[in-house]
Amino acid sequence: MSKKITGTPEAWDDRLLGADEQYAVAVGPEHDVAVDEALGLKLISIRLPESLIDDFKNIATINGGMGYQTLMRQVLKRFAASELKMIARDYAEQVQRAKADEAAAPAPRVSHRKAA
Repeated sequence: MSKKITGTPEAWDDRLLGADEQYAVAVGPEHDVAVDEALGLKLISIRLPESLIDDFKNIATINGGMGYQTLMRQVLKRFAASELKMIARDYAEQVQRAKADEAAAPAPRVSHRKAA
């Protein structure tokens, strides 16, 4: 019978549980591919100004010490989602305008002349 550890959530948060090196296993680069696939990540190469990278490092440190690359990924994801929403909204407005223009256009006249 196992003994229940009281205060488990706090113990994990305070790193009293789960942080002992005797239970940690180092993994090699062969696991990187599996992790990337599981998370849907793809490695890319991009050149950025050093000052921009420094800015992201500082912002990441100020915002709880997350990694600057994680922060960059979050910023890019938010930007892409925002842009896609704006594009969808613009497209919906164009469709509505086209429908309104079509409804406001006069109906074509039908000629009742007999062919000769």
